[in-house]
Amino acid sequence: MIAVFWPMNALPQNRTPSVEPQEWVAYKARFVREDGRVVDDANGDISHSEGQGYGLLLAWLADDRAGFEHIWSFTRTRLMLRDDGLAVWKWDPAATPPVTDPNNASDGDLLIAYALALAGRGWSEQRFVDSARQIAEALAAHAIYDFDGRTLLRPGAVGFDAADRPDGPVVNLSYWIFEALPVMAELAPEAGWESLGQSGVELVRAAAFGDRKLPPDWLAIGDTLKPAEGFAAEFSYNALRIPLYLMRAQDGDMELLRRLRDGIAGANGGVALVDLETGAVKEELMDAGYRIIQAFAGCVLDGTTLPEDLRRFEPTVYYPSTLHLLSLAGIREAHPQCL
Repeated sequence: MIAVFWPMNALPQNRTPSVEPQEWVAYKARFVREDGRVVDDANGDISHSEGQGYGLLLAWLADDRAGFEHIWSFTRTRLMLRDDGLAVWKWDPAATPPVTDPNNASDGDLLIAYALALAGRGWSEQRFVDSARQIAEALAAHAIYDFDGRTLLRPGAVGFDAADRPDGPVVNLSYWIFEALPVMAELAPEAGWESLGQSGVELVRAAAFGDRKLPPDWLAIGDTLKPAEGFAAEFSYNALRIPLYLMRAQDGDMELLRRLRDGIAGANGGVALVDLETGAVKEELMDAGYRIIQAFAGCVLDGTTLPEDLRRFEPTVYYPSTLHLLSLAGIREAHPQCL
């Protein structure tokens, strides 16, 4: 079983927040509206279950209970609308009605349930734990399944199974929130969470495409592993989170982490987005929130000190800013010697 920072039975009583107050204040001011809506400002100011889950997790890491309550209020009243207990994934303020796609996104559900569980236990708030359990049970019922000897995670409840696609099933390996899985196992023990974690790591190992040996954003699992039809065959904005999630979960496979770290390396120190068919670098991402993933890996693999500019958090746009704080929190919790 992959480790997790705060197992439900071992939460610290007087923990030091791993997201610093000034960092969280800056993040909230930029991306969290007064009603608790987390805004993806590079994507038309929409909100989504992923963003609400990240917001809840960061609020917990910053020990901001009032902020957590606001984000959960929006999430609970605006996204938790499906009959199956999962969240709708997309909320667009420019649309009427604002829910423009009622399918769920399982990474968002995992993040929401994980944050609720940690906050509920840490702040002794049973209603958070109860809500986390309901979501974990819904994921167990509708998103976790076995296929060809593997336990898999549906990216959404609809549209990704073998019956839905000629190359199916299709998964997104960046939806495996590895650190959340042991907590989900406590909440809904009937599901195969440990097997899910193992299959996720195994698939990351196996999905080594092109010269850089990188996984695609969307992976088809049929007779053979391959980039999924209908999606660009590329390592891109989804998959770049995979090494971060492995490091935050304290996965011990250093060979895999080194392969990923080396594969994503851009020529100028950024993260390379790669066309897996041609091997061409389509773009190199230089935002600090992307570059810190490389630096985090250097810390874990080689004990390399984090560069000074990456130790300072200044919000840019939603996605890399979120990854920046999650990386800083992970380093402070498990690798403070690298700061």
